[in-house]
Amino acid sequence: MQKKVLHTILYLLAHCALWILVLLFYLYFFRYATENTDFVFYFASSLLPITITTTYVIGYYLIPTYLIKKKYTYFSIYLFYTIIVSLFLIIIITFVNFIFLSNYNMNEMPLLTRNFLFSFILVYLVAGIVSFIKLLRYNYKTINKNTVLEKKLLEGKLYLKERELNYLKEQIHPHFLFNTLNTIYGAALTESKDTPDLILKLSSLLDYTLNQIEKPTVSIYEEVNYIESYIGLERTRFKDSLNVSFDKSITQDIQIMPMLFIAFIENAFKHGNPIDGFLSIYIHLSVTPETLTFSIKNTISKNKKHIENHGLGIENSKKRLDVLFPHKYILNTKEEDNWFYLFLEIPLSNEPV
Repeated sequence: MQKKVLHTILYLLAHCALWILVLLFYLYFFRYATENTDFVFYFASSLLPITITTTYVIGYYLIPTYLIKKKYTYFSIYLFYTIIVSLFLIIIITFVNFIFLSNYNMNEMPLLTRNFLFSFILVYLVAGIVSFIKLLRYNYKTINKNTVLEKKLLEGKLYLKERELNYLKEQIHPHFLFNTLNTIYGAALTESKDTPDLILKLSSLLDYTLNQIEKPTVSIYEEVNYIESYIGLERTRFKDSLNVSFDKSITQDIQIMPMLFIAFIENAFKHGNPIDGFLSIYIHLSVTPETLTFSIKNTISKNKKHIENHGLGIENSKKRLDVLFPHKYILNTKEEDNWFYLFLEIPLSNEPV
């Protein structure tokens, strides 16, 4: 409340100072080639109220009410009326001073006060400067307001994006763990000697999953090690019925989102089908300065619709890609003969993938 009162007082003092300066401005010009300072003072003082009224009407009413709101026709009409009225008042003031201060003697009037057109120009010079400053302040406030709104909008979008990503991560995380635990459970039921090794590999995977999933990005090499650990886990489970290869061509270390490919790889193991006694899976990861490419193909049975049964993991991965790379990435899947193909391409920039 005190700040508001102080602001009002400062605002009024600033306006009072402005009109004192305008009065001094008038006195300076109208004193040209005359010693009749009394006439100049009264004339300038009588011209000041017209200047004040004209300035406030144009700068504080017509501009915010019509010009800023793009009501150009109304603004032009009312501005024309204002000019006519102010010109009429200036003429009246000139004649009143001519009658009462110079006693009908034109020679008694200072040179510049005889010309009402000069007075009109001075009045509108002041009104124009004040209106121009008013427009500048309005534009500054508008730009600042738009900047703040854009910032808030961007922050809101980033917040929603982060929430959506966290939601998708939370879905991928337990989904992956559930499938991996099922693998160990199956090994334990058969009392496999590989169960301790499976638990050890799972421990390594859990360490990565729990610690890296919260990070916005990880090194591509960390993600590769994670994929290799997962493949090792599946090799132990499938034993001699698995034919899998992981081909890598990485020319530079980049930062990527953690667990970006695991759902696609997990899908191949979970929904792939052995052909001639072997489940075959071929994975390729390529990183160049321009593009990140990931592809995977696995054998499937002809009597099963692999694409329709890809599970929650791939669906969430697609949603995650939509959030991370809207309209930028390429993701294609197809079935051909006894193979299911998945191809992902992401353009690289200076920002982390």
